[in-house]
Amino acid sequence: MEYTAEQKHEYYNGEIFAMAGASPRHNILFSNLFGQLASRLRGHPCRPYGSDLRIHIPENTLFTYPDISIICGDILNSGEDNDTAIRPSVLIEILSPATRDYDRGTKFKLYRDIPTLKEYVLVDSESVNVEIFRINEEGHWQLDEYSKPNEFLTIKTVGFQLELHEVYQGTKLI
Repeated sequence: MEYTAEQKHEYYNGEIFAMAGASPRHNILFSNLFGQLASRLRGHPCRPYGSDLRIHIPENTLFTYPDISIICGDILNSGEDNDTAIRPSVLIEILSPATRDYDRGTKFKLYRDIPTLKEYVLVDSESVNVEIFRINEEGHWQLDEYSKPNEFLTIKTVGFQLELHEVYQGTKLI
């Protein structure tokens, strides 16, 4: 059904949920982040993928389309089909007013079932604010938050740093 649909859907626990389109600011944030990640990770064993790559979490049945996924090594496909990946190392969601609570709450809880996930990045589209949840040595999720344009968004898993003013360039938020 997903291959012939006009819009993307999430699938969880036997239910199908239509996904809304993205705002211009969301697209600017995506372009800024994805462009820098793709450029800086060229030749690196970890690669970024956009929101057209479906991720399946076999541990809890979720099929979803994160804004950006970073997968280290070869893409492992879901047993469901060859176009769906499993086992990302980093997931990035750009928050909108409609998805903010879901991305921070239920979706993050479902993402935590991914055994390879090391970092979960939330980029606010309404203010200059980035939250990065990282798994620490004790196996607990720890939050680092950035809200000043001169602070660096750091994705430790792939050794990536980018100043927030570069993330938010063109959004009219800085």
